Amino acid sequence: MSELGKIGRLSIFPLTGALLFPRMQLPLHIFEPRYRAMVTDSLARDRRIGMIQPRPGFRETPGQPVPLFEIGCVGRIAEVEALDDGKFDIVLEGLSRFRMIRELEVTTPFRQVEAELIADPEDEVLAMGERASLELESRRFAERQGYAVDWNAVSRLDDEALVNGIAQIAPFDPAAKQALLEADTLSGRAELTVQLMQFFGRHDSDEGTLQ
Repeated sequence: MSELGKIGRLSIFPLTGALLFPRMQLPLHIFEPRYRAMVTDSLARDRRIGMIQPRPGFRETPGQPVPLFEIGCVGRIAEVEALDDGKFDIVLEGLSRFRMIRELEVTTPFRQVEAELIADPEDEVLAMGERASLELESRRFAERQGYAVDWNAVSRLDDEALVNGIAQIAPFDPAAKQALLEADTLSGRAELTVQLMQFFGRHDSDEGTLQ
């Protein structure tokens, strides 16, 4: 997605806890009729879907959709498998963060918004100390959680892939992950990731998510 600016129409998939970050991939099983229609529409147009989180504390009622956070991430359908029962298995590839401008009045069963793409700095890198701190805390975090990690492969990741990869897969709660997505710089996201991993280690819950 090379041109930044307003998106005339963006189909959105509001799903709590399912965040997509730029350059990351998110597998999804699409089974609700309205989102099956969304995937079909997206495949016929530009293959783009906006992942965005509903705001907590609201229930969806007829004529009153749940309010949304302003910041989400545009994904491109990179892989799709149409199942015999009309459902889909897809993989979204993160392209760019976006800011919702307004929700559109539509006749489709899925929601659509006008949005603007967020121009994140290109080729952002971490300072050596920031990278070292992130890798060290990641090792501690993985050991506490009992995760098996190929640290040689991790060391070969560039800074953006490392930071966004941790932000997307770490078992933080939806509000914490939203805060990571809204961080304006890679350095800020890395610092917040370190803080969350440290907090998680001190407040490990029975459910395995940050509370």
